[in-house]
Order: sequence, then structure tokens, then C-alpha cells
Amino acid sequence: MTAAVTHDPPPGAPDRPGRPLIVTEDAELLDDLLRLCAAAGATPEVHHGVPAHGDGWEAAPLVLVGDDAVRRVGGATRRRGVVLVGRDQDDPGVWQRAVEIGADHVLMLPDGEQWLIDRIADVAEGVGRPALTVGVIGGRGGAGASTLACALAVTSAREGLRTLLVDADPLGGGLDVLLGGESADGLRWPAFAASRGRVGGGALEESLPELHSLRVLSWDRGDCVAVPPQAVRAVLAAARRRGGTVVVDLPRRLDDGVAEVLAQLDLALLVVPAELRAIAAAGRVASAVGMVVRDLRVAVRGPYAPGLNDQEVARLLGLPLAGEVPVEPPLLRPRGGAKPPAATGRGPLARFCANFWERALVEAGGTR
Repeated sequence: MTAAVTHDPPPGAPDRPGRPLIVTEDAELLDDLLRLCAAAGATPEVHHGVPAHGDGWEAAPLVLVGDDAVRRVGGATRRRGVVLVGRDQDDPGVWQRAVEIGADHVLMLPDGEQWLIDRIADVAEGVGRPALTVGVIGGRGGAGASTLACALAVTSAREGLRTLLVDADPLGGGLDVLLGGESADGLRWPAFAASRGRVGGGALEESLPELHSLRVLSWDRGDCVAVPPQAVRAVLAAARRRGGTVVVDLPRRLDDGVAEVLAQLDLALLVVPAELRAIAAAGRVASAVGMVVRDLRVAVRGPYAPGLNDQEVARLLGLPLAGEVPVEPPLLRPRGGAKPPAATGRGPLARFCANFWERALVEAGGTR
């Protein structure tokens, strides 16, 4: 069991990693808390009471107080991020003791173990504001969604933001190919098919190929491996905890795994060529995606059919307009092959992406 008394985070904790503080003399409880810290990848500081050094209590990003130690910490400075940990599910006095020490949460083992592991892991990773997560989906096949997703990710990385590009379409051929990194070292989606529970954000980032100053989670060239929805949820949640931006290239086929991605998006761009059949197809995609994504916008791609412009396409779809996506020919490398879209930072597509991030980050509350 776990329950909240208040919900405020400890001051200063979101943007810096630190060591959790354990206060208990209960040897059995201490063993359990040390085990949970190890599972979360954290090394705690352990005391029988309030630490003698004055800042030990106040500076710890998370304090785990055993139910046996309530009296010993009763006079400590009130602070956020205190969890009272016990074992007796039926103890009616535990809430009063939590109030006495100013605890945010009351947690009972063993039922609350997974919650506590997640909370400790957040501390170990120095979790701050989650990544601004943007999905890109085509209104019809060949709309240019993958190109735009890559261009947005490349632009984000060039702006100095921690950036992860996620390929959510196992049948799309691999975004690492579009970025010219199909042979780059690092894990692909099949390696995460068995993931359950929590995935470490730092470990995920370090395991992926790094291309053009961003990390890429793509598919390999082997047999198509089904990644269960719970694994998709765990991996994307880990990516978001690292902050910065996450760009997801979405398939037009919506299944349980894609639904897990849609549920974690901050906004989505529907790329629609400006012709009537594409608009009709995009309307069906929008109706399905719009059931999950709270902020869906249309990005219109020319050339325009007679009587159409970007505002008219947005009006027909009943969606806010993100802008017109310029179409640019691929840029060739000196030794052949194409450079990633928007790689040079110049040209209409790069300007579209830079303007998009500028607006989106302001709307989301600033740089992440």
C-alpha cells in the first residue's frame, strides 16, 4: 500500500541526482530498503536518526523514514520528499505519525515496493521536467511523415537539446537508414521486446546509436519482432524522463503498441498532402488519433490542388494549422548517399522545424 499526504516534490530535487537517506534501526526493514535501492540503481545514506551534519536531512532528495524512527526524527526541520515506511497494513496510527514528521507519503511493504523502486530510481537519475514528446503521422502513405520526423529531430539536436528519435513503424524500413546510420553500433527495438516495469532512462540513452548528435531507436534488418505494448510503454517512459525532446515517427496502422505511444505524446503533427484524396484519408486518421492525443495539428505539404491552400486543408480537417511543410530534394554527400533532412540548418524545411520548436517549447513552458 502507498498513499499520499501531499504531492509536492522536494525542493531542488527535480534537476539533480542525489543519494536517498534512510533513517531506521529496524534491521529487517533496512535490508528491504537497501534491496529496493539496489534494484533502482541508487546508493543510499543510512542513519539511525537525523544526520549529525546539518544539511544531511535537508539536502537529501528523498528521505525514507522507518516507522520505528518516527520519534527520533520528530524534531527535524519540515521538508518535502519524506516517505514513512512500515509493514502493518492495519495500523490506524500510521497517518498520525506521518503528519507528525511531515511525510508526503505513507508506504507499506511489501505492497508498495514497485512504487518505491520507481521513486528511488527517479532520484538516482535526477529526473526533471519530462521531454517534450512529439509524434508525426502521415495522413496517407507517402505523405513525408518520416522525413519531417527526422528533420525535427536533427533540428532539435542542432539547437542543443537532448534529442531522441523513435521509429514506431516496424514496416517503415528504419529511420537509421534515413539518417545514414544503418550500420551504427547500438541497440534496436527487438532488444527491448522483453522489457517490463521500469527501464532506466540513462541506460536506454547510452545503449542507442548516436547519429548527428541525437539518439535513435529504430528497427534492425532482421525478421519483424513484435514488441509488446508494455515494453513500448516502459521504453518511451524512460526516454521521456531524460528530458529534452522525443520525436516519434508513427505508422498509420494503429495497434496496442501505437496506442501506448499516443498516450504519452504532448502533441502530434498530421502530415497531409494538399489534394482531396489525401485529405479524405487524413480525416480517418485524425478521427482515430484524436481519440487519444489531446493536441493534434495539421502540417500541410504542397504542391496544392486547385482551390486548396494550407488554411483550407486545416479547415476541412477541423484541426489547428501547424504550418506548411516545405518539400526539399535530398542533399548528396560527397561520397554519395543523402544527408538527413534539415541537416545543414539552412533552407525552408530547416526554418519550418526551427520555428516549430520555438513555438512548441514556449507553449510547453520553456527549454527542457
